[in-house]
Amino acid sequence: MRKEDVIAFLGDDWVKMTAQMREALHTDISLLATTNEGLLSHSGKLLRPILTMLMARACAGYCSADTIRFATTVELLHNATLLHDDVADDSSERRGMPTVNSLLGPQSAVLIGDFWLARAMDKVMETDRFSRSIIKIFSDTLVDLAEGEMLQLEKASTADTTEDDYLRIIRCKTASLFVSACSSAAVSVDATAAHTAAAVAYADALGVAFQIKDDILDYNGGGELGKPVGIDLMERKITLPLLGALKGSPREAEMRSKVREIREHPEYCGEIRNFVLERGGVEYASARLDGYVEKAVRALDVFPDGEAKEMLAELARFNALRRV
Repeated sequence: MRKEDVIAFLGDDWVKMTAQMREALHTDISLLATTNEGLLSHSGKLLRPILTMLMARACAGYCSADTIRFATTVELLHNATLLHDDVADDSSERRGMPTVNSLLGPQSAVLIGDFWLARAMDKVMETDRFSRSIIKIFSDTLVDLAEGEMLQLEKASTADTTEDDYLRIIRCKTASLFVSACSSAAVSVDATAAHTAAAVAYADALGVAFQIKDDILDYNGGGELGKPVGIDLMERKITLPLLGALKGSPREAEMRSKVREIREHPEYCGEIRNFVLERGGVEYASARLDGYVEKAVRALDVFPDGEAKEMLAELARFNALRRV
């Protein structure tokens, strides 16, 4: 599935969303304007606004003006969280480019993230359907993002992450934004309760699958994500491939100890990666990934057949195959 085909299908709605992004980020502060432009020019997949607009069309056959505003909101919010995450993780590279954190320092990265977050809230308040329910969608997402980051930091220091911990972290840090994209899309076109519930179920399963795939690529992706393979290990993150490899292993305590000490012993990274590959950790995670992809596709059954529904299903299936 090609992104260009989705953009062509969305047509004027896509043009309006990208124009709103630039309008929302306008500023007369030159350093901020230059940084924003650099971020926009390396904006990644733009998956969340795509999901918002496709889900609105699946629910109702069209995108409203509010759909476009919510699509813009979720992308602004997503990038704000990336700016903050790069500070929390002290990341020097993202999408193959230096991070704002590495170029301007953590203070600037946090402030620019705050700017994007504030602009996201501005878009919410501009909507025709501004209400407590819309505020709740996005405030719940912000709570999830903060709790997920804090739980991940806590587990990095103890290296005792369980699979339940892992799933909670990725639901908070990744799936929550997918859910806000799709649930706000349903609100934007006054979708039925059944369609709204299906939108949430699809988004949650897709978000979990998306993060599992990213975590698999950290072990076998060849660095194609714009970050070196093994970067999650260097940040002491125990993800699903390692959790799968640890099952039934007499070396579990040893491997967890090596993850906890990996910053002092970066040579452990290769050893842990080989352990995961040799014990079928990638295959274990891939099987779980397939289950979530299938769950996402099944959630779409309630929607009428059409191009938007098929594109949402293709997005879920493509996730299992992507290399970036």
